[in-house]
Amino acid sequence: MIELKTAAEVAAMREAGRIVGEALDRVRAAAGVGVTLLELDAVAREVLAEHKAGSSFLGYQPGFADSPFPAVLCTSVNDAIVHGIPTATPLRDGDLLSIDFGAHLNGWHGDAARSFVVGTPDPADLKLIETAERALAAAIAAATPGNRLGDIGHAIATVVRGAGYGIPPDFGGHGIGRAMHESPSVPNEARAGRGMRLRPGLVIAIEPMLHAGADPFTTDPDGWTLRTVDGSRAAHVENTVAITEDGPVVLTTP
Repeated sequence: MIELKTAAEVAAMREAGRIVGEALDRVRAAAGVGVTLLELDAVAREVLAEHKAGSSFLGYQPGFADSPFPAVLCTSVNDAIVHGIPTATPLRDGDLLSIDFGAHLNGWHGDAARSFVVGTPDPADLKLIETAERALAAAIAAATPGNRLGDIGHAIATVVRGAGYGIPPDFGGHGIGRAMHESPSVPNEARAGRGMRLRPGLVIAIEPMLHAGADPFTTDPDGWTLRTVDGSRAAHVENTVAITEDGPVVLTTP
């Protein structure tokens, strides 16, 4: 069932979204050569504690996973596309890191992701990240009342495919609200004019995932981390977006 949110409920989600945006900013500021992924997870936990908020990720177990997610932050490095589990591995110069974080406050969730390079960037990685951010911006611009879900997926794919990058199949965004994952699914590749019509009150997480190689991916033995089959670099960006009469409103900024 798809739940449309009232203006007051969207405002409550904005409070959760502010926490998500703050955590992602602080994790990015803390990331550096030699810093471990577990140390970054600790930064995100500090933000949750400061705001008396809960983690949307810790203990979460969807159908595809054999075990609950053991952290509050997803840390996907280089050829990891999404869902990377933080470890004691230190970051190296030039690593491409994608961080994904979700928080809930007073029963409402927010979810967002950022990608960036630690240390000295490779221009190819910067182009990949810039393309992901352009795809997200195009998708948000398409999230207006009267458009359809397919228009969002078409906007993402137009940017990503136009730049020559791959899109992992069967993964994309989602509705969000009282649960982190709600209906509808939000495709990262679709035909324009198809799918559910967008209405004010719908809140969705839009999250382009792309990589420099072929579309297929593999899953690590941890049961969570999705990785490119050819070792190509990947990027992942995301925002929680409310569809309103006045257009899309991003909820996951500090």
